[in-house]
Amino acid sequence: MEGTEVKAVVQDIYFNTISDPARSWTAPTREPLAFHKRLPGYAPTPLVSLPHLAEHLGVANVWIKDESNRLGLPAFKILGASWATYRALADRFGSDVENWSRLDELRDRINRQHPLALVCATDGNHGRAVARMGALLGIATRVFMPRGTSPARIVAIESEGAEVTVVDGTYDDAVSHAAEEATQGNGRHAHRFLVQDTALSNDETIPRWIVEGYSTLFWEVDDALRAMGEPDPTLIIVQIGVGALADSVVRHYRSKKMAHTPRIVGVEPLRSACALASALAGRLVTIPGPHDSIMAGLNCGTPSQISWPTLMNGVDCLLAISDDRAREGMRVLADAGIVSGETGAAGIGGLLELLSGDRRTDARRRLGINHSTRVLIFSTEGATDPDSYERIVGHPPRAQ
Repeated sequence: MEGTEVKAVVQDIYFNTISDPARSWTAPTREPLAFHKRLPGYAPTPLVSLPHLAEHLGVANVWIKDESNRLGLPAFKILGASWATYRALADRFGSDVENWSRLDELRDRINRQHPLALVCATDGNHGRAVARMGALLGIATRVFMPRGTSPARIVAIESEGAEVTVVDGTYDDAVSHAAEEATQGNGRHAHRFLVQDTALSNDETIPRWIVEGYSTLFWEVDDALRAMGEPDPTLIIVQIGVGALADSVVRHYRSKKMAHTPRIVGVEPLRSACALASALAGRLVTIPGPHDSIMAGLNCGTPSQISWPTLMNGVDCLLAISDDRAREGMRVLADAGIVSGETGAAGIGGLLELLSGDRRTDARRRLGINHSTRVLIFSTEGATDPDSYERIVGHPPRAQ
């Protein structure tokens, strides 16, 4: 279901007065984490402290979850794509693909089925993650991308063996093309799975599994902080896009028993702040393209309809930032030794805007930010466009 179209947001920050952190939330399980641990190359990604930035911003700590190398890919998206793909296959074929100990064994069992295909739309990272799962499992993959996509991101997806189609339109248009391909196809594959992180009118199951898959991030954060004897975060900054990652953040931290209920802030680009626009309208709305922020992974015109209620019940603030804030965030993280692309640095760009921008006094007061605040941010990708990274940061990305 698409939202009503609006021209643009009329403000760059929204404090959510209907958020209800005290409501009853169903706690996520560690089942996706157990699955991810069985994949080749699994290791928890680093949780990095930035004490100098924390001191500069007047908070107790800033923690960065660095997703620049997740299961061999430069972004966190493989967590959702892998879990959703596996769950979809198990749901379709049952025990024949559920009882396995090695990935090659799972691949062999899948290949006994009729010809399969994975289909998705993407601005880059999600599509490459789906393509990687297709490559690992021997499943054909077709990926639809919006007009204006960086050539580097197209090449990266094709390097996984996927077929890429660039549509003459926005990300939302690419989603529509992917949905049509999955339902109609071209006759080559008997089973086509739409592995998409935004829900369409009658398809909520796979997007829910993608949200579940992202929970591995937060279990790793919990385990890392406990191992270091550190307390839980009290302020969490998360990228929005269609809302799947933020949905997972809300479900984890709102269901968890914590000494201090954390404030959650969602970040979007100014030119595609669809969640902020929807919050202002009080309903799902669509921002028409072009969606041309450098934060490519957040260039989405409509929030996911399954994640939207979760965001409105669990996010305390929505913040739209300029591309310059993302560039500043990239440079701050580079100085700290963290390689972060434009979308990856949106979280720290949001923190910089929140605590040093024009609305900083109001934001600190309304979100209760002070010298004891412990901040958690997600650097959701590495240098997915190395040429762009070098232009912004001033040097090539270091080897991962």
